[in-house]
Amino acid sequence: MGAAMNFRKSILGALLICLLTASLSFLFIASAHSAGLQAQVDPNLTTHEWGTFTSIAGNDGHAVEWVPLSGTWPAQTAAASVNDLPAFIEHFGYLGFKAGLRGTVRMETPVIYFYSPRNVDVSVHVSLAKGLITEWYPHASRVTPTGNPPSSSLAKNNIDGAITWDLVHVEPGLAPSFARESTDSHYYAARETSGSPVRVETPKGDQREKFLFYRGASAFSVPVSAKVMASGNVLVSNLGKEEIPGLVLFERRGERIGYRISSGLQDHVELDPPELNANINSLYGDLEQMLVARGLYWDEAHAMVQTWRSSWFEQGSRLFYLVPASFVDTVLPLTVSPAPAKTVRVFVGRMELVTAATQQEVKAALASQDEPTLNKYSRFLEPILNIIEEKNPPKAKQLTKLTSATCNAEVAQKH
Repeated sequence: MGAAMNFRKSILGALLICLLTASLSFLFIASAHSAGLQAQVDPNLTTHEWGTFTSIAGNDGHAVEWVPLSGTWPAQTAAASVNDLPAFIEHFGYLGFKAGLRGTVRMETPVIYFYSPRNVDVSVHVSLAKGLITEWYPHASRVTPTGNPPSSSLAKNNIDGAITWDLVHVEPGLAPSFARESTDSHYYAARETSGSPVRVETPKGDQREKFLFYRGASAFSVPVSAKVMASGNVLVSNLGKEEIPGLVLFERRGERIGYRISSGLQDHVELDPPELNANINSLYGDLEQMLVARGLYWDEAHAMVQTWRSSWFEQGSRLFYLVPASFVDTVLPLTVSPAPAKTVRVFVGRMELVTAATQQEVKAALASQDEPTLNKYSRFLEPILNIIEEKNPPKAKQLTKLTSATCNAEVAQKH
């Protein structure tokens, strides 16, 4: 009996020792893992990013489906849509396929800057919800999905596009010998910052730039709606849970412009149309202040406004809004390794508004085949016509037939 008790005690003692050893091993591994994670944070590295989400408001104020990569009228092709970029920029898929992509958002020119007092190597991964990465530079290690997706409708594909740079050399002392073409491009404005240059090794040699650049198209739902009321006022609604930090209602008619600023949108606000008596330089300054308040450096904010000054403020009406940071991180998650001590991401939403003035101008231009006026609306022409058709189907169908006939004549003339 005593021997049996001693045996059981020996067994229990051995089990306790095993459990204690396992617990200590687990704690040691967890501690080492935690230390490893902490070691992956570079206290001297800072990352800043800015970009634009462009969409179009339908008659109900919500973003409608359109062809985000279309170009100028009447030759609405993907080739025309990328002519604002230098030839060294890399592109997704075939131009013919890109020309037919349909979605709700054109993600335009996000650029990622790095700030470091010393050389550091980083890997970068970005994923785009319900979308595709369509352009980028420098050369990426991977862009997925590979090949053309099964459908030109981004909503039907229900896949997330992604881009990865496995090894980016951030080199503060790197000579700024960046690729440049003889023709000017608004792409170069983004280089005018104090960010550290980056170098990426490729099979064809090193590529140097001031940032990582990419673009895309998507079918995600934007966080605001903007409904043009019968009165001409614009009812802006916050569709998310986080406050929209700032709004700018803008309109341009010829050389006259106007804008109205609103801040802190929790639920909804009705904005009067702006009076067309503003100064464009004042608008630049106000926008830059809004961007700096969200965390960008002044030279970054200035670079962003300079990049888009020729298209943000073109003919028509639109709503600009500061996209909540949590929304950006949800639809466009960014991973940098080692992790920066600080990351700032500032995105501006641009929502085109089809006001009564825009409808009248487009209808008159189509009736008279006024190509210069139609080119002012370029890639937004198709959704504008769809919105007009919803309100006045018989008249819009006539305009659509006229547009098709004019486009066919233009194509025949070129060939």
